[in-house]
Amino acid sequence: MPLIRFLANQLAPLTLLGAILAYLHPPLFLIFKASYLWFFAVTMFALGVVLDPRELQNTLREPKRIGLGVLTQFTVMPALGFAAAYLLPVSDALALGFIIVGCAPGAMASNVIVYLAGGAVAYSVALTTVATMLAPVLTPALVKLLGGVFFEIEFWPMLQTIVMTVVMPLLLGMGLRRLLGVRLAVARDLAPAFAAVAIVIICSYAVAANQARIADLGPLVMLAVMVVNGLGYLAGWWLARLYRFDFRHRLALAIEIGMQNAGLGVALALKHFQPETALPGALFAVWCILTAAGASGYLRRHVARQ
Repeated sequence: MPLIRFLANQLAPLTLLGAILAYLHPPLFLIFKASYLWFFAVTMFALGVVLDPRELQNTLREPKRIGLGVLTQFTVMPALGFAAAYLLPVSDALALGFIIVGCAPGAMASNVIVYLAGGAVAYSVALTTVATMLAPVLTPALVKLLGGVFFEIEFWPMLQTIVMTVVMPLLLGMGLRRLLGVRLAVARDLAPAFAAVAIVIICSYAVAANQARIADLGPLVMLAVMVVNGLGYLAGWWLARLYRFDFRHRLALAIEIGMQNAGLGVALALKHFQPETALPGALFAVWCILTAAGASGYLRRHVARQ
């Protein structure tokens, strides 16, 4: 299955390519206007299929370490997102987009990057899973709290969206995993490829829907995205040192904090707010995947010398 492996392993260049095509010719991706939420549900279903319960059980035996990681996730990035929203000279709708990105859980792609970088994979998977499970409550609550500075925000519609596009597909994927038996290996190979295609389509649609705004505000928003992403990595690393984590767990936490589930942020922004609110999430998704994938080779060599 060379094509399947290619799709799963080339997420960064494919996301960048999709964003470029969406900017140059928006109609290519505007056709997904009515279905982007379904594509996000596919990514969570795929995560449910590849999630190994035994690996999670071993990691969950260290609840303090997981608790510190989740606490860091839902404090550092919301604070950085709010700071960008408050300081940037942009519209309220665009500012809200930074808050939504900051309040999202960690990206499932972070698990792959942690593996490639030589970090603590089980810890990364546990953090992603716990943060994703908490997201139906924490993400809309934080968006309402912080985003209320700019808009009147309703909590329950966002909660319903996350339950339908995150929790239900994740549980269905985990349920299917138990039923697959000997076919599980094939499903584990297919799931990352489907998730990669879905992420590319979601982010590309958000870029297509914001083409004119990117032309006007792209450099400023992109610079803010780069700063938020970089500070997220640094905060995760230094806080992990403060927590006295070993090197591999420090690496995992830094990647988890810096890589947000911007696809969820884009989906929420497009569903509940104006199209321009999705722009920070779309650009963040492209940028964080590129930075993390690009750094993973260096990090892996660095870990080998530890």
